[in-house]
Amino acid sequence: MAEEINFGSSALAEYVTDANEILEFKLVRKAEDMSDPSLVFKPEMCHQIYGDNENVFGYRGLKICLYMSAATLRSYVTYSFTDKVDPLKTDGVTADDVISPLVKILAPDSFTDSKEQFLKEVASEEETGFRPMGELVHTFTSTEGKQYEVYKCRESTSGFRDYHERLQAWVMFYIDAASYIDMDDDSWRIFLMFEKYGGVGEHHYAIAGYLTVYQYYAYGREVNMKRPRISQMLVLPNYQRQGLGATLLDTVYKSYRGDDKVVDITVEDPSDNFVRLRDFVDTKNCLGLAAFAKQEVMKGFSEAMVEAAAKELKICKKQSRRVYEIIRLHHTSMASPQEYKDYRLDVKKRLNVPYQKEQSQLAKLQKALKPEEFAAAMVNITNREQRLEILEKQFVELESHYKAVLEKVAAA
Repeated sequence: MAEEINFGSSALAEYVTDANEILEFKLVRKAEDMSDPSLVFKPEMCHQIYGDNENVFGYRGLKICLYMSAATLRSYVTYSFTDKVDPLKTDGVTADDVISPLVKILAPDSFTDSKEQFLKEVASEEETGFRPMGELVHTFTSTEGKQYEVYKCRESTSGFRDYHERLQAWVMFYIDAASYIDMDDDSWRIFLMFEKYGGVGEHHYAIAGYLTVYQYYAYGREVNMKRPRISQMLVLPNYQRQGLGATLLDTVYKSYRGDDKVVDITVEDPSDNFVRLRDFVDTKNCLGLAAFAKQEVMKGFSEAMVEAAAKELKICKKQSRRVYEIIRLHHTSMASPQEYKDYRLDVKKRLNVPYQKEQSQLAKLQKALKPEEFAAAMVNITNREQRLEILEKQFVELESHYKAVLEKVAAA
């Protein structure tokens, strides 16, 4: 897009626009929603559509709209502008095609540029009478009094393949480096969260978010043991900050807890936001386990914690250690210098493990190399003083994160 041309401070620069600012999204339930500005939400990123600089060129007053019907996810795509560059006055430089890159990420035959056609689809029986596919695994009422249902689907679930193809476009705007999953692989499990609204006998559904899980085999274990890995999770912006993400994640956990063939649940390359969410849910759940009681955590991390977290909650060893540190901080008295010192040393000892391994490898390297070769190899190696400085910084950042998790748990 616009990044391919260096406009600098030329007169054409005013025709360069940040695509994140001019993109406008809505989930539409009824015709009136089309003109309701309170329903608008914006992308967090769009580099996979409009290039690394996320710019579009050639327009003033540009607005690009992507509206989806809230249940069936049929799309309406349009754009408007107040001014457009004239190639005759700009040495043949033309405005970007802003629609083609956008519809490229949408499912085939799922979109229209006709407002009339879109409104027909919003009012259709297919939309108003929509019922979620898959296995209903959880129903709940939010703190705001809204009703939600979570459904578990797989590739073979009737109607799901086409539905997921329409739904997955959203990850391009909210999950960095996102890619579409291969639905030909039946190891995928997708959990869909819907808001259920309307009066008695007039129930309707609106998509709120979803989470994908890949059921890996647990190699080196007993035959047919599984290690599900969470891949992508998205709660759409108009449903965020309502506790729905935590409920969706905990629903996924619960769906696997009764499965004896599941060793534990892991996460693929989690974002910072997901790390916070996961720590909150896992800490809240582990506080209910005897193995994580105050008298146990103050003794230090133990194999009993690993076993209890895995058996009761399907939490992997690495995450159970992290949760232990959060819970121990909760029980550590800041009024006791010794308690807090013991806590700091315990966490730093874990953080220092990679450095200790590095030192062990260097010791072996020193024996194998000539003194001048070893000295050359040590040029970029962190010395002890630098390492202590890094350790302190890591601890302070981690402690701040842990305290934020504990505050959220206390408020839940």
